[in-house]
Parts: sequence; structure tokens; C-alpha cells
Amino acid sequence: MKAGDALRELTDITANQWGMVTTAQANALGITRLTLSRLAEAGQLERLAHGVYKDAGAPDNEFDGLRAAWLGTEPKRLAEDRISDAAGGVVVASTSAASLNGVGDSWTGRHEFVAPTRRQSQQEGIRFRQRKLTDRDVTIIHGLPAMRIERTLADLLEDLGDQSLVADALGATMKKYSIDVDRLSELLSPLAKRSGFEKNDGAALLDRLAEIAGLDLGSVARRITANPVLGAWVAAEYLKNILSTEPSEGFRKIMAEIKLPTPAITDEVAEAVQRALRPHFDAISKMRPSAESLGLTQSFTDVLNPQVLANLSQQWTKNMTYPSAPEAQPEGTSRTSSEEDHDASE
Repeated sequence: MKAGDALRELTDITANQWGMVTTAQANALGITRLTLSRLAEAGQLERLAHGVYKDAGAPDNEFDGLRAAWLGTEPKRLAEDRISDAAGGVVVASTSAASLNGVGDSWTGRHEFVAPTRRQSQQEGIRFRQRKLTDRDVTIIHGLPAMRIERTLADLLEDLGDQSLVADALGATMKKYSIDVDRLSELLSPLAKRSGFEKNDGAALLDRLAEIAGLDLGSVARRITANPVLGAWVAAEYLKNILSTEPSEGFRKIMAEIKLPTPAITDEVAEAVQRALRPHFDAISKMRPSAESLGLTQSFTDVLNPQVLANLSQQWTKNMTYPSAPEAQPEGTSRTSSEEDHDASE
């Protein structure tokens, strides 16, 4: 077959495969390896990987190498046929899936795949693991079947075993995507025991990853209060709320737990506090402090973006429970100091 005729024949395939074609797909059209090699020598095709070529006129993409590697895992099948049954075939996993999801930029160049049956590759830079996935765990990203972000994070921890790296990926993920926290906890559950937690306690493991990433409630609260302007702003609003309302049931429970009486806020105290805070309220009402005026770093302002807060709220609301109040003694059964001394001596 002449070179011009071969290129026209290949167009039907390359048009739907990012400009790429495998040797096996070309052979099915009657185009030999020798013809492909000559087209590559003439600069009309570019050899991307073993048995995979690309139309020299097709635009480059940062995932060309990964796409070529994926095509080469089942070289006879067309991409569109494979994608229709994504979860049942070869799926991009681990660090490669993280790259596709745009999470982190320091992953190794090795192409990571999983498949429902045991597979091996003779090509350097390609690794297979055996995993059975469902449609719930797979999506199409940049045209490739890849693990969804929750499955990707769990797979990173299983594959790498480094909580710090996965925590960094979790932090980056929360800035970009809406995460299904329940699903992520479920996927982390089988990894909990090996990570130092109770068996199947995926929620505790997720809390730890969030803590390492600085996204747990305590870390964010400390970062807010450590900033002089923002901390004062939050404190002012909190005090303003306390002074304008009756103490909440949660507040009463906390005070009971630490065995201190709920403070009585007199009109004089309220007026004095309000006078002290009024300059702050006036300033706040006239301007919306910018990150620069608050002296916040970009990483800190990222933590406060709506997407991050939406993800964090799922996890925080499950953990924000007030301490239970001590059980009240029935009337007439209060313990005397002599009884307490007797118990202590036993």
C-alpha cells in the first residue's frame, strides 16, 4: 500500500485515538510494520512507544506517553470500544491516576495500571497490579479510564504506604474537587490496621491524613487564631454572639464538664466588652480584609476557599460533638466531704 493511501486509511482510527494508532490496528487495515516505519522515517508519523505511532500533525499533550502506554496494553482493540467497558479492562491507577486528576506533580514517570486479571508487561516503565473495580470507582479523565479521586487516594496509600505523601495529595484534592468523605473512609478501612489504627477504622485514618495535611479542625483553628487580625476578628464575632444571645445548650454542657459555673454576663460587662470591640466592628464593616492585609500565605487562603470548606464540613460535622455533662446527683444524695475522704483512703 502506498504511503498516501496508508495515511488516509489510518485517519479513521487516529481521529478517535488522540492521533494515535497501534501496529496491530494498522495491520488489521492491511498496513504493514514496514509501511509504518517508512512513514515515521518520512516524518509523517511519530513513534511514541513500542508498537504505537502518532500522526505527526496531531497536537501534543502532556498525557501522550500515558495514552500510548494504555493503547499498547490491548493493542488490537480500539479505544472507544475499551472505554465502553472501562471498569472491566485496564484502568489508570495510583500515581498515574493522581497525575490525570491533577493532584500533585512529583510522581514518578512509571505508568501505573490495574486490571481484573493478572497481567505482566515486558516494557520498561509500565506496571500492572490485579484489582477488580466497579463502575463506581472508575471515570474517564482526559479520554482515559482512571480511578476516581477517592479510589485514587486510597490506592496511593496502599501502593506507596507513605501517609505524608498521601496527605499532601488529599490537601491538593480538597482544593479542586468535591470529595465523597464517606466513600473515602470506606476505601481506607482495609488499610487502617496496617496504618496504626483499629481494624477497618477508615474514618480515623482519614482524620489522621487530614491532620497531617493541616486540614483538621484543630489545625485550621490554630492557624486562624495565630493571625493577629483574623484571630481578633473571629474572637470579636464570637463574643458578640455570646453577648447577644442566651448561652447555648452546648455551651452549658461544656461549662458543666469542666465543673465551672456558667458565667453571668451582666449589663455592665456586656457594655464594657462592646465598647472595647466597637472600633474593630467599625473597621470590619467598612472593608473586607484581603489576604494580603491579613498577612496570609497562599496556602492558608487556599484552606479557606469554598471547595475546601465544603469538603471539610463533611468530616468536621461528624466529629464536632460536645462533651457530655456529668450525671446529676438526685436531690438528697449529695456526698459529704467525709464520704469523699473515705473513698480516697480505700
